[in-house]
Amino acid sequence: MTASSQKKDPLVAEANAAAAEAARDARAEVLEKAKTEKAETTAAKTAVSKLEKSAGDASKAARTKWHDFDIQVWLTNFNSIEFGFWKRDRNRGKSRQFTSDMDIFAEVVENGQRTGVLGYRKELWKDAEGMKKRLVLKLFSETLNWRASMDLMLGRSIQQTLGARGLPVTAYSVNTSPDDYIVYLERSANKWPFMPENFSFFLMERGQPKFYRLRRDFINIGGDYTLIDARGEHVGHLDGAILTIGGKWRCKVRGDHADPRLIMVLKLFVGMIAFNRQARKHVKQMARDIRDGVVTPDIERQEADLYLNPRRVR
Repeated sequence: MTASSQKKDPLVAEANAAAAEAARDARAEVLEKAKTEKAETTAAKTAVSKLEKSAGDASKAARTKWHDFDIQVWLTNFNSIEFGFWKRDRNRGKSRQFTSDMDIFAEVVENGQRTGVLGYRKELWKDAEGMKKRLVLKLFSETLNWRASMDLMLGRSIQQTLGARGLPVTAYSVNTSPDDYIVYLERSANKWPFMPENFSFFLMERGQPKFYRLRRDFINIGGDYTLIDARGEHVGHLDGAILTIGGKWRCKVRGDHADPRLIMVLKLFVGMIAFNRQARKHVKQMARDIRDGVVTPDIERQEADLYLNPRRVR
C-alpha cells in the first residue's frame, strides 16, 4: 500500500491519530512522573538539610552548655551522714557497699542540692600497712545507694612504677553501676620534674572507646585539672578553691561530653585528689621495698579478683 493510499484509508488515519494521542498521553505521564520525582527529591533534600541543621544546632547548643557540680571535702566526721546514735549501723543497712569501716569525707552538690557523698575504707588506708594498705573510694547517692567505686590497683601500680624506674605510677580501676565495662585510670609515667602530671582513661560508648586525659594545670594552687579529649580539646575543668578548711572543687564538663559515667569518674577522681600525694608515696615505697627484697609481694583477694581472667573456666 502506497503512502497516498494510506492517507485516503480512514482506518489507517484513525489508527495514526490514536497512536499519536497515546504517545501524547504517555509523554505527559512521563513528564508528570519526572516532575513528581523531582519534587520528592527536593523535599527529601530539604528534610535532610533541616535535620542536619537541627543536629548541628543541637550539637552547638550542647557544646555551649556545661554540666556543673561542686565537691566539698569535710574536715571532720561531724556531718549529717555519719554523726548520730546508731547512724553508721543504719547506713550499713541501706547498702552492702557501705562497709563497717566506711568513712564519708565529702559531699557532691549539683544545682544547689546535695546529690551524693564520697567515702573511703578507713581501715584499708589508715590502719593497714605494706601491701594490705589500699585506697578504696566509693560514691553514694544522697540516700546512700551505691553509684561507683574506685580502687587503687597496687599490683598494677607497682608494676608500672618499677617499669618507670621508680617514678610513682598510680593505677586505679573504676566500677560504675550503669556500665558493663571497668574504667582504668592511670597516672602517666611520662613525667618530667616540675612539669604537671597527667592521668588518662577511656570509656566504651556503643562499642567505641572515648579517650580522655586529665592534666594538672601549670598554675595550680588548689588542685586544678583540665579534662582533655582525644582531639586535644578542653572539655572540662576541676577548679580547686583556695583558703578552704577541708577542700572544695568547682567542676564543669561540656554538654556534649557530660555522660553520666564520665561525671562519676570525675567525682571519684576529685575525691582521690585529697589522697593523691599519699598514694604516690605509698606506691613508690612499696616498689622500692620489693626491689630491695624488704617486702614479699602479696595482693589482697579483693584486688586479685579484679585481675581475674573473664574467659577462665568456671
